[in-house]
Amino acid sequence: MNMKPLAPPQILRYESQLWGQGCGLVAGVDEAGRGPLAGPVVAAAVILPKALYIPEVYDSKSISPHKREILFERICQVAISIGIGVVDNREIDRINILKASLKAMKMAVEKLSPQPDFVLVDGTHLPDLQDRCMAIKKGDRLSLSIASASIIAKVTRDRMMAEFDRIYPQYGFAKNKGYPTPQHYEALSEYGPCPIHRRSFRLKRRSAS
Repeated sequence: MNMKPLAPPQILRYESQLWGQGCGLVAGVDEAGRGPLAGPVVAAAVILPKALYIPEVYDSKSISPHKREILFERICQVAISIGIGVVDNREIDRINILKASLKAMKMAVEKLSPQPDFVLVDGTHLPDLQDRCMAIKKGDRLSLSIASASIIAKVTRDRMMAEFDRIYPQYGFAKNKGYPTPQHYEALSEYGPCPIHRRSFRLKRRSAS
């Protein structure tokens, strides 16, 4: 079932509560790239102007690539600040994907200028931000700030994977973005992993038996 975007008052309710408590700068944070077999995990943090509503901004996974690109540019035009955090595949292998995702989120928030008064984070785990943040499950559907961060993170990572596709064209990264598609597994079977593959992930397709 496809979920429709929530009405403006609903998708701004977390921000509105914080604004009412005196938090003038509220950031939303989300990541892209926890599930792929290759490439980095990318997090974005976005501070939007108070009470601003951007139509069609919603969970990036429910929006077409073309629409994401349009909304990416729109968010960049109106945002007070945007921060990006990137953790590469080697660090993912070293510390695990959850810790890498939280590290990327913290990096993204630290790059914001000005710094936010409070941070809304998609998911159930929080980066180390000294108790000035709150996790919201499915936050990219419930908070405009998080939804904006979701789009920024997704488009940023997709563009990175398109660049990697030029270096390692045999894996189809421009199309699969590093995710475990049949074509990606076939390329891994034929060529083996390349330098951006996550060696701690299951790089061989499970048998049907």
